[in-house]
Amino acid sequence: MVSAAPPVLHIDSTVEELISKQWGVCLIATPTAATWIDLDTIARRTGCLTRAAARPPLTEKSLPRADAVLAAPLTFNTINKWAAGFSDSPALGALNELLSAELPILAAPCVKKLLQHHPAYAHSLARLTDAGVTVLAPDTITVKGPDGLADFDWTELLTHFDEITTEPRQR
Repeated sequence: MVSAAPPVLHIDSTVEELISKQWGVCLIATPTAATWIDLDTIARRTGCLTRAAARPPLTEKSLPRADAVLAAPLTFNTINKWAAGFSDSPALGALNELLSAELPILAAPCVKKLLQHHPAYAHSLARLTDAGVTVLAPDTITVKGPDGLADFDWTELLTHFDEITTEPRQR
């Protein structure tokens, strides 16, 4: 699951890394994130549907059952909506459903310092953590990219993902 924060611009290499570790990857993006990345290229590379908008029933295959969830990057807005149970996009709908599926879920916020001090954010993180989500502290994974935008230390992030998941399975 990805939302519209600058690290999503580098999601392609993370998808490649997950594939190299034998994960079957399906990507669901928030509507804005979908305008920042090439969903068709990712779908061709992964062999799985990509989603950003709701589709009418019976128009496409369903996504396969998930074994784990990597939700990265997540914006302030997406984290707060997810914790409150909003399902106003396929990405949030899937996150809400998977929260109850007893799967390992790793959430990687990309949230500005000022917004990290907003009272809603602390409550949202507590609610997600209480529900079993492993939430990384933005300061531990966020770096400044060569373009000056926020990026993730994706290697560090994937190390955390490896730690919370069991043996990867091929789809």
